[in-house]
Amino acid sequence: MSETTATGSPAGTSAEDGAPGRDLAPAQEQSPKTASGSRISLGHSLGLILALGALIALGVITGGDRFLSVANLMVILQQAAVIGVISIGVTFVITSGGIDLSVGSVMGLATIWATTLGTQAMATDIHWSIMFFTALAVGAAAGLLNGVIIAYGKVVPFIATLAMLVAARGFAELISGRQTQIVTVQEFNSVFRGDFLGISVIVWMFLLVAAAGWFLLNRTTFGRRTIAVGGNAEAARLAGIKVKRHLVMVYALSGLCAGIAAVMMISRTTSGSSTHGYLYELDAIAAVVIGGTLLAGGRGTIFGTVLGVLVFAVLTNVFVQNNLDSSVQAVVSGAIIVAAVLLQQRFSAHRTT
Repeated sequence: MSETTATGSPAGTSAEDGAPGRDLAPAQEQSPKTASGSRISLGHSLGLILALGALIALGVITGGDRFLSVANLMVILQQAAVIGVISIGVTFVITSGGIDLSVGSVMGLATIWATTLGTQAMATDIHWSIMFFTALAVGAAAGLLNGVIIAYGKVVPFIATLAMLVAARGFAELISGRQTQIVTVQEFNSVFRGDFLGISVIVWMFLLVAAAGWFLLNRTTFGRRTIAVGGNAEAARLAGIKVKRHLVMVYALSGLCAGIAAVMMISRTTSGSSTHGYLYELDAIAAVVIGGTLLAGGRGTIFGTVLGVLVFAVLTNVFVQNNLDSSVQAVVSGAIIVAAVLLQQRFSAHRTT
């Protein structure tokens, strides 16, 4: 349940960055503000756990055994898995002080590109793994391009990723002719549509990505630098961090997560479509924000993001189970996001006092 914050001016970096100074880790350890932030984070996580418990209780009350059925619980987890993997990447971007509006469209583009190759694989005997690595490569390349435009082209992240959102969606439509591409490669379906220990493979993929994301953010130099850049990019630069290069890597990571999510979406639907991932960027940002990652950057929590994803997944399932209008769900989700932002503002005010 740990989260990491940037406090004060970041310390120096390792020799890898070509500048003198010490590792960033000590800057995160003993200050009163950090301790206070940790207590607030713990309270935030407990609040999310209670909210998740309340939603589950509501689902049981309104849906009874149907809600608690193994099939329904697996549906919830599978829905959470795709958004969850995207949200892990977005967590790093927001922690670094940026925003990525393109992840949904990039995911859709990756599904189209991979399934187009998958369709050709039937005739050309291309191995199914080509589909997998193609999806990852498309996602990472789009993220890399975002990072280069933002870091070296000095374009505001909102504008750069909004442009990528439009371009990726348009490119997907151009490639597919706005037609759904059906996956007919049985080997791909058998690998990713199966289960292990009774749990869907894509759920395991989500858990692995979440665990890797937590470790990367909380236990590595990459994570500490991400937090330092988000907390104060200029101070991070003076400390020896190559800020531009780091931002490129952060956006590439976000794109890679979108590529992984594309593989998961293909396995769920056995198809690629230019409409896959539509508005997923908003769902991901919402999950990250209510999870406790600061929109202003400098503070991120993978555990909170996972909780945020689960809260929205259970909420959606409760609405579907009770045949409630999707517009009502949108209103409720919006209210949750507003409440989360207000709590963030209160946290920020608390830290500055």
